[in-house]
Amino acid sequence: MRLTITEECRFVRTPDNRFWVTFGTDYALWSRYLAAFDEVRVVARARDVGEVPPNALRVDGDRVTVAPLPYYQGPQQYLRQLPRIERTVRGIAADAEAVLLRAPSTIATLMHRHIARRALPYAMEVIGDPYAVFAPGVVEHPLRPFLRVWSTRNLRRQCLSAVAVSYETSRTLQARYPTRPGALGTGISSVNLPPEAYVSQPREPRPPEGPVTLVSVGSLEQLYKGIDTLIEALPLLDRSVRHVHIGPGRYQPVLERLATRLGVRDRVTFAGWIPTVEGLRAHLDAADLLVMPSRTEGLPRALIEAMARGLPAVASDVGGIPELLPPQMLFTPGDPDDLAAVLRRVLADPECLAAASRRNLDVARDFAVDRLAPRRTEFYRAARRLMAGDRSLPRPAAAREPVRHSDRPA
Repeated sequence: MRLTITEECRFVRTPDNRFWVTFGTDYALWSRYLAAFDEVRVVARARDVGEVPPNALRVDGDRVTVAPLPYYQGPQQYLRQLPRIERTVRGIAADAEAVLLRAPSTIATLMHRHIARRALPYAMEVIGDPYAVFAPGVVEHPLRPFLRVWSTRNLRRQCLSAVAVSYETSRTLQARYPTRPGALGTGISSVNLPPEAYVSQPREPRPPEGPVTLVSVGSLEQLYKGIDTLIEALPLLDRSVRHVHIGPGRYQPVLERLATRLGVRDRVTFAGWIPTVEGLRAHLDAADLLVMPSRTEGLPRALIEAMARGLPAVASDVGGIPELLPPQMLFTPGDPDDLAAVLRRVLADPECLAAASRRNLDVARDFAVDRLAPRRTEFYRAARRLMAGDRSLPRPAAAREPVRHSDRPA
């Protein structure tokens, strides 16, 4: 059986008809589905280029192909291309054998419309929350209120009609986007950490003296990562506290001007895109604390990767983050005063930092590849049976509920 999957990530295609990605999902992710399906066809936007971009990773490969959609970026280009996109999606849906919608996604919504007309059973992976993405202050768009209602309603409808749904979180997304009675629903993170992602031991207590490095990670294409909130908190902290941000984006000049206006430009470093995982881990290992001031999140990979390095972390109280961190390490999103108060308390307490390192490393082990891969494969195989029309076969075992932060020793 061939599985058709929708994907929002943008690909590029070289003249040899191979597909590449510079930031996002590559062949390693798509090959996971081959444990249950014979072939995988990825439906995504693709732009033609003359040569392989720097640091690009291959998308297609053995038993994984790409069904390219007309390329667009932003709502205006989408509307101009919509007739061609609709025709292409209709053609792909017409011969689909099994479909998995990665949502929320405009492409998933288009595909859902066409497979619904065929009454084709489908599965889903819910990896984000449009209600949070389009919340006030997260993105700047004149249609933001409409998009919030429209996309949230679409995702609810899609989840209620699917035969199987895997959620990124263990409870947060499930509460807002439930499955229908009798459908298969489970929580399995897409984070898949190999053994080398983990440090062997947590950090030891360190005297609260000398320079302190805060690190943040995320795209600056929008301000939803809340890096402006972290920069606004810096003047409220001791001058020995420095901030390093990892990740590029068009809002970097805006944030640089903000840091200059607040008098902390010399304390903020924009490290840009780190092309290797080893380079990212080196930055995490050199930092004293990860700060994730996001205005919206699902279950953030960057936070889990930092926790696997034994790095203490504080983060905003949004999305699935409270499933990972205890209340004393959370702050109100968009509130630099609250963030500064949490940072002052945490940074002044070496025992708190050491306890957070132990706790984070322990929690991150729930996302090890040897724990998640068998559960994910079991879900794919069950979804395949359900999409083939077999409702009598047993469901996969329920996902193990992660140990809550209140259950772990500090």
